[in-house]
Amino acid sequence: MKELLTLIAQGLVEDPSSVTVVEDEVNEEGIIVLHLHVGEEDMGRVIGKEGRIAKAIRTVMRAAAARQGAKVSVEID
Repeated sequence: MKELLTLIAQGLVEDPSSVTVVEDEVNEEGIIVLHLHVGEEDMGRVIGKEGRIAKAIRTVMRAAAARQGAKVSVEID
């Protein structure tokens, strides 16, 4: 899951080397939390107008996790 989120984010930003993803341990609800970090200048590209790109990223990640029988949440920091 971490690799997929990294790949998606690197495709959106101008500086792919600034993309990092930190994966938390599974919480008590069985959800894996992924924290996406990008450079300040690329934050708008990842969030998008009215958060549309961020919503799309979260939707793709939830669908990929469901195929593996897992639950995932994406936090953009």
